[in-house]
Amino acid sequence: MARIGIIGSAGRMGNALQAAVAAAGHDYAGGIDKGGDPLALAQASDVLVDFSAPAALEYNLDAAIHAGKPIVVGTTGLEERHHWLVDAAAVSVPVLQTGNTSLGVTLLSYLVREAAQRLGEDWDIEIVETHHRMKVDAPSGTAILLGEAAARGRGVSLHEEEVRGRDGITGARKAGTIGFASLRGGTVAGDHSVHFLADNERLTLSHLAENRGIFARGAIRAAEWLLDKKAGRYTMPEVLDL
Repeated sequence: MARIGIIGSAGRMGNALQAAVAAAGHDYAGGIDKGGDPLALAQASDVLVDFSAPAALEYNLDAAIHAGKPIVVGTTGLEERHHWLVDAAAVSVPVLQTGNTSLGVTLLSYLVREAAQRLGEDWDIEIVETHHRMKVDAPSGTAILLGEAAARGRGVSLHEEEVRGRDGITGARKAGTIGFASLRGGTVAGDHSVHFLADNERLTLSHLAENRGIFARGAIRAAEWLLDKKAGRYTMPEVLDL
């Protein structure tokens, strides 16, 4: 049994995380939101789970470092500098950062990488994601995670090959690119499909999230796994031994 502290505890995801902590038989060490003290929470916890905002990430990582506690970072919308911060923190404490804590999505990313590696550039890759109307970032962190999996399978950089949205006369599709399309509306928790399209055939790998509970359960599973790890940067596939 572990004491789990939640950063970003007041929102819908925070409520789902609190329920998941209880369901897994752990102790809820408390939670904070904007204006809260992450260091005090870290000192009261065995492990932190952060689903707050990119702007708060530096402070949250500093708190984990000073308290010597592992931290799961599920915050999305991160930029390159945030990943530098995660790398720096991982020198001192265990950090698991991911764009999606769902165990199903974790397995999906593995399958996407395998498919991209085996099918080759003759197959175009398009990633389509749908989320609720209140989501503020696009493409979603999960879509980017899946794009990175496809890029790794092909041995290329996603940054160099990605195409985010199309408008106007764009010309023919460039071979080897990885496309993204984002849909927003309703109360969709998160739908993601990776389409592999070749001449005369298509393969689609999909994951549909029915509620936020799946992300909360995966985050708590990740927190459990991280407890006895040495300092370093970890990923969700390692939790499933992929």
